[in-house]
Amino acid sequence: MKSIIYIKRIVAITIYCCLFSCEDFVEVDVPNSKIVSETVFNNDETAIAAMKGIYNELYRASFSRGDRTSVTVLSGLSSDNLEVIGTNNLSELEFGQNEILPSNANNLDLWSSAYNIIYMANSLLEGVENSQNMTAIVSDRLNGEAKFVRAFAYFYLVNLYGEVPLILTTDYQKNATAERTPIDRIQEQIIADLKQASEVLEDSYMDGERTYINSYVAKALLARAYLYQKEWMEAESLSSEVIVQTATYDILKDFDQVFLANSQEAIWQLSPLGRGNSFTNTNEGDMFIYDTQSITARFKLSDDLVDSFSEGDKRLLNWIGYNGERGLYFSHKYKIRNSTAQVTEYSMVLRLAEQFLIRAEARAMQGKLAAAIADVDIIRGRAGIPLIATANPGINKEALLDTILKERRRELFTEWGHRWNDIRRNEMASEVFGAKNPLWEDTDILYPIPEGEREKNPNLEQNTGY
Repeated sequence: MKSIIYIKRIVAITIYCCLFSCEDFVEVDVPNSKIVSETVFNNDETAIAAMKGIYNELYRASFSRGDRTSVTVLSGLSSDNLEVIGTNNLSELEFGQNEILPSNANNLDLWSSAYNIIYMANSLLEGVENSQNMTAIVSDRLNGEAKFVRAFAYFYLVNLYGEVPLILTTDYQKNATAERTPIDRIQEQIIADLKQASEVLEDSYMDGERTYINSYVAKALLARAYLYQKEWMEAESLSSEVIVQTATYDILKDFDQVFLANSQEAIWQLSPLGRGNSFTNTNEGDMFIYDTQSITARFKLSDDLVDSFSEGDKRLLNWIGYNGERGLYFSHKYKIRNSTAQVTEYSMVLRLAEQFLIRAEARAMQGKLAAAIADVDIIRGRAGIPLIATANPGINKEALLDTILKERRRELFTEWGHRWNDIRRNEMASEVFGAKNPLWEDTDILYPIPEGEREKNPNLEQNTGY
């Protein structure tokens, strides 16, 4: 018992050092944590506990925790899917109006929390590399998990901000004046990290929990990264590797089961137990469910999103709620708003439905229209709407791609900013977002580099338009 308590204390100290030292990643002060780091990576048990600490921090980190400062909410507001209820929070309104100031506090939280996670991943990678006492199998697994986490954080940073500093070390003096890195170089690093992770990680989930990263988690994000880079063959291949694992993953017919803990549709989830208190509900449930007792719900679905569903779409019936008292629609993918009972829902990060839509788009781009139709019809069939193969088998490439984009919106709303990134990567921002916002400018497609970070690092140039 004493050894377990000791391990927890060591891990807590290590995470604290990481958070303290990288809260502003450009700080040059070096914390006195070398001895702690050597102790943590002295054996398998404490090193594994350190990685579990990173998993827990992912649930607490602003960009990934699913609440008002997360990618899910802020990018949802920036797109045409989410709207703020009320007008008393200027930080959130700025995202909804695409008028984000460099001084915006939520923007700073998003940026700095992603770099906190990157610092922690780098710290773990260095600790594993320098360890003399860890077994090879544990060392490889932790290396893969940490590289995935680093790639995951950079995926969102580069898609939200464009060029950002590529930090691959815990060297404070080097990081303090890091310049912004070309997007191509960051994308290369994301691909390299995910490839290495997919190669060294096991296919199964540790302890049967889908909150851990395995090889298919890495392949799923790699498929998305290739899609964004227009590498259609690679995106099709990687998504196929995930889709064929039918013993592990499945498209669930019961919509109420999709977002449950360890559901078969889940590829990777985050556990609300990571927040470290008595609440067992997800942050998404707390943020989005707008029932008669809601006091924290502050966002509604846009009428435009709701109107995009056909009347018989099961997603409209099962994943969208309506508050008659306020006359507004809300995201109801998660069913638990507030709970201290046994956890039943995990926050979804990656799920199988996206992989079918990735493969559909990649196949359509290669002219494989019949195969692409079959993939998107998996999603439409689950939703109970007419299949393309039946209703419009002769659909052309352009129309099919437009249908896939619309299905992505209806399937993936309020999940990790898909709508914002889909419109951005398809170069449709002015057409789509400009239509809902008369103040829209083309430069709004990237968020501003936080003012506080630029004050500390003179080498951080601002994005155009801010």
